[in-house]
Amino acid sequence: MKRAALAIMVCALATGCVPVQKQPGGVEVAQAQLSDNCGQLASDQQLVVQLSEDMVAQGRLHAAFAHLEQLPDTLPEVRLRKAIILRKLGDPRAEPLYRTLMQSCLVAQAYSGLGQMAAARGEYATAKEQLEQAARLAPADFSIRNDLGFVYLHLRELAKARFEFLTALELSEDSTLPLENLLTLLIYEDHWAESSALLGQKKVTPQQYQRAEARARALKLEDMMRKQQQNGRSRSAASASQN
Repeated sequence: MKRAALAIMVCALATGCVPVQKQPGGVEVAQAQLSDNCGQLASDQQLVVQLSEDMVAQGRLHAAFAHLEQLPDTLPEVRLRKAIILRKLGDPRAEPLYRTLMQSCLVAQAYSGLGQMAAARGEYATAKEQLEQAARLAPADFSIRNDLGFVYLHLRELAKARFEFLTALELSEDSTLPLENLLTLLIYEDHWAESSALLGQKKVTPQQYQRAEARARALKLEDMMRKQQQNGRSRSAASASQN
């Protein structure tokens, strides 16, 4: 241990070397150079970020990522935007990028991204922990509250899910996703009067209603399959005890 500490000290004194961290694309970035400061981007950097954001909106994720590669990975906002794109592409390189933000001003977004990745893998208990932490750090972020409600719904913590969807709905200005998720919950719980009222008030479109109905059916199918599995295990256990 002493020799290791001495070697690190010698390295630092002799060459100024610092630990390195692998970044997506095989790029190595010195850990000491990874900035935790979310200062204002330079005007040319802002233009690149805006161009990338426009491409994401158009569904051109690979092109959006390519433009971000012009900017230094030392900037937290660049790492976050890269992580978001990689997550949407299902690329596992998103996770280490999110983790580089844990000590930065974007820590809430890092927890949110990790939670979304866990949810996509069906690891809802892990996703719940990550998104609850994100919500504590950024309680007025409607997308985090919506994602947390989605995880609660899949864990069948329905009262909590409803609270999060309503919170996200009131916080959001133009996103319809919280409303769609709330509608899914209402249909899942067989609250047909409330769900039909949203449709009648034209707060949701027929297409949104159909998507919510399909998701509610999928949740009920999960419940039925889980119950069948539990019944099967119970019968097996009863048969084993009789033998």
